[in-house]
Amino acid sequence: MLEKFYPNEYRNSVYNINFEEFYRKGYRGVIFDIDNTLVPHGAPATEEVKVFFAKLKEIGFSACLLSNNKEPRVASFNEEIKVNAIWDGKKPRKDNYIKAMSLMGTNRQTTLFVGDQLFTDVWGAKRIGIYNILTKPIHPKEEIQIVLKRYLERIVLRSYQKNKLKKG
Repeated sequence: MLEKFYPNEYRNSVYNINFEEFYRKGYRGVIFDIDNTLVPHGAPATEEVKVFFAKLKEIGFSACLLSNNKEPRVASFNEEIKVNAIWDGKKPRKDNYIKAMSLMGTNRQTTLFVGDQLFTDVWGAKRIGIYNILTKPIHPKEEIQIVLKRYLERIVLRSYQKNKLKKG
């Protein structure tokens, strides 16, 4: 039952994912969550983020930010990186994942999703059939509703890691 929440991959950080390898495998678009995936909650785009997105563009990727935050947060974050962006994303609903692929000109087979939450980010990507990568949250400070979800996520992640060990 918990398998429907398992990510395809689990990484320490978005910044140590080998995007060149994914590009070689045929992926062309990446959908990103913002808060606690790319930067701490509420933080602006850092120099690291700017360099990261420039490198993705250089590799050949299209990118789209998909956030449940409101327009001012997403727009201000996106000011200097200038990628596609969707705010009030209502993750894990499917429609904005589809919209993101449309904006990037990709499909389910050529799109990756990267985010830090199982029950919104990963589950939404899984529901639409997109390869997904869960990252550890960047910073422990989070809104109360997310803190509560993290307790449940730990149960799913323990099950995921046990299952992964069994499979070798």
